Amino acid sequence: MSEQTIFAQASGAGRAGVAVIRISGAGAGAGLKGLIAAGASGQAVAADGIATLLPRPREACLRRLGDPASGDFLDEALVIWFPGPASFTGEDVVELHVHGGVAVISAVLLALGGIAGFRPATPGEFTRRAFHHGRMDLTQAEAIADLVAAETAEQRRQAQRQAAGELGSLYEAWRQALLEAMAHFEATIDFADEDLPPHVAARARDRVTMLRDDLVRH
Repeated sequence: MSEQTIFAQASGAGRAGVAVIRISGAGAGAGLKGLIAAGASGQAVAADGIATLLPRPREACLRRLGDPASGDFLDEALVIWFPGPASFTGEDVVELHVHGGVAVISAVLLALGGIAGFRPATPGEFTRRAFHHGRMDLTQAEAIADLVAAETAEQRRQAQRQAAGELGSLYEAWRQALLEAMAHFEATIDFADEDLPPHVAARARDRVTMLRDDLVRH
């Protein structure tokens, strides 16, 4: 996984009351310090001089944000700090809840792009990093996209069940059943000359039959 820190608008495009900008990566904390420092003083200052302004983990705090490069004031925003691995991606994550005007969003994104080691996220990259760091499996990653695209209550409920791991748990149960059946079949082959209990092969066949029926019903 790249060591670069990524950022993107996480809320919908267009003008709104509030826009959410997400930052993820090893540099997220340092980037947040720079934004707060510039917003607090009107110019970039050393991060160790603003320790009292930094938010506590997972606590929404109101902070003035500035451009670390120019010192220009950007916005007064709600800031949430999620130290990894207890975050969506498993990395250090920052969420900036800024005013949703186009000019404000553009200014914040431009300031983030000017920080060394920062780059815009590619589509789906936050979810991909969450999968890479074991925060979700592939079925849950797929459910995130389904939940965003859901247009009906039933689609929403199905995506939420999948995001909660329901489908992943089902697949894991099927996998375990198949592994058990394979172990029994392999035992009858590898130890054909041994006096194995007669039910070994029969039990394996029963497991495969049950698995087939479960798959058909699903």
